[in-house]
Amino acid sequence: MEINIPDVVAEVTIAFKRYEAALVSNDITVLNELFWNSTQTIRYGATENLYGHEAIATFRSARSAQGLDRTLANTVITTYGRDFATANTEFQRPGKLGRQSQTWMRTSEGWRVVSAHVSFLPA
Repeated sequence: MEINIPDVVAEVTIAFKRYEAALVSNDITVLNELFWNSTQTIRYGATENLYGHEAIATFRSARSAQGLDRTLANTVITTYGRDFATANTEFQRPGKLGRQSQTWMRTSEGWRVVSAHVSFLPA
């Protein structure tokens, strides 16, 4: 298995940046698109455990669009072969430090998050 094939890293980086732009602008349509539409998809948030695309989409539509701006640091995207990747990053919001990990998979529709985790650190 090849690790970090340059064109695959570039593809995942584009998908990751698209996700980040959608997150801070609360573009729910794109956020829902970028999570794999499956009951197998998982998102562990700072205060919630969500199982399946439907639960994730419901959470997204109900959450506040305020205070979503953030600054990223130490983002690491690693690809494994041509169809699997991880993206890990640290983020900062006013008064909050956090980290996020995502597992990405290439599907027939494009790159999709199949598992995600968000947590906050003591400020």
